[in-house]
Amino acid sequence: MFNCVGNSVHVRSRLSDSPFSESGESMSLDQIGRITHIVTVKQLDSNTPDGHLDITDMALAVEQSPYFTERRSNGGLIVSEAPKFDLESYAANYDEYSRVSRLLNIARLCPPLALDALRLAIPTSKSAKDTQQYLDLIKLLHSINPDDDMASVDDAWVEKTNKLNEHETERLEHELRGYKNNLIKESIRMGQEDLGTHFLNMNRLDQATKAYQKMREFCTTPKHIAEMTLKLAYINMVTPNWIAAVSTAQKARSLTLRPEDKPRFDSVSQACTGLGYLGSGNYGQAAHAFLAVDPSYATVGPVANIDFSRAVMTANDIAVYGGLCALASMNRQQLQDSVLENANFRNFLELEPHIRRAISFFCGAKYSQCLAILEAYRTDYLLDIVLGPHINMLYHLIRSKSIVQYFVPFSQVTLSALTEAFPRPGGTPQMMENELVDMIQRGILDARIDTVDQLLIAPPKDSRADAHRGVMETAEEVEHQLRLKLFRINMMQAGLEIQSPKSNKSGKNVASSWGPGQTLG
Repeated sequence: MFNCVGNSVHVRSRLSDSPFSESGESMSLDQIGRITHIVTVKQLDSNTPDGHLDITDMALAVEQSPYFTERRSNGGLIVSEAPKFDLESYAANYDEYSRVSRLLNIARLCPPLALDALRLAIPTSKSAKDTQQYLDLIKLLHSINPDDDMASVDDAWVEKTNKLNEHETERLEHELRGYKNNLIKESIRMGQEDLGTHFLNMNRLDQATKAYQKMREFCTTPKHIAEMTLKLAYINMVTPNWIAAVSTAQKARSLTLRPEDKPRFDSVSQACTGLGYLGSGNYGQAAHAFLAVDPSYATVGPVANIDFSRAVMTANDIAVYGGLCALASMNRQQLQDSVLENANFRNFLELEPHIRRAISFFCGAKYSQCLAILEAYRTDYLLDIVLGPHINMLYHLIRSKSIVQYFVPFSQVTLSALTEAFPRPGGTPQMMENELVDMIQRGILDARIDTVDQLLIAPPKDSRADAHRGVMETAEEVEHQLRLKLFRINMMQAGLEIQSPKSNKSGKNVASSWGPGQTLG
């Protein structure tokens, strides 16, 4: 429902409950314009004596605002259902910049939460230095509800903040010039770091990158280099430049640090590597990276003066990102061994038990239950600033894998049975047939479709040919092993010393060249 307190109205319902949600497209533009003009967030219906605004009018007013109308006409994503999470609790998990960025993303996508998200984001943005982000928030709110109290620009604050930013920039640059004149490397490094952080807070990412890169020649310890590298990785994730984020995060992990610093830097760089792989669409590598993140990530605190668990992604995010990437890229045995039995990742899964249940159902061949759990959280994940652009592909990969695994023990299955086992809203056997045809054409599913009897049929297997193929492969392996043994005997007879390999079980690691008296390993 819509609860009214004073002049503010808080959205607590889903647009799908509105009778206008399906028939809205048939309304004329004049009708929509009149309703949008009359029904605003601050206005109360004179026909509602209890002071509550009609749900359908409010939902229509938000979704039919100029912003969402234009977004719909351009084919942009609109999430019409409210997510499961509480918006204020969700936003409180992140620091100021990340909080505003995520709230802005939600406001751009989700009409039921757009106004609440903007009302949370605007005051938060005014406590920062990024005036452009504040102006973007005001512009979006004005296009959704121009009569809102917050929909007008605070010109005095913008002017004051810009002047303070310019003054701070001049002060830091003046101090840096003094440090350079004194030729004190540590002071120069810290001056460059302060200047880069200042530019970063103003969201001038190019200038921040240049300032941080100039730190390199003044770094005197591996820890300084690691801090600089993680700062660059953070900027690459904010930009976003996912490939560069992976590269810089891996550089930070390869550095030799003191034992007390190494775990802290490694946990953060490992998480950043996973996020970079996810952002670039490399789900398999992302899964392996997230599964290797140490549980201390959640409590490690600021690293390189950045609290990555609040500025980039929380421990809950790692559980969701890692779990979904693993489901999309690993088979059942790998999921069991690398995810469910992973002692480190288990700590993250405890924060998101539904992800653990979905993986357990998949490993137990209960694919419909797995997909049902994921589908229940689709709205939440679509609103995630990192995961949202990839969620449809991840779900598609997981669903395709489920269908393939479901079909393995059968020689044939009816399309109606598959439709029932893998339901979709409004799903029909014809839709399932089209999906199976696409999977077969892309080589995901090895099967044939009988369109007459509506059957999915496994290709016939030639047991004799399979047995013959297996025998030939075994014979080749035996021959290879015998030749290696003969090779070893010949070397021993030649008086050569042979050192036992350290980690070789098959005897295949043999030096390709040697001389008299050499030790081969």
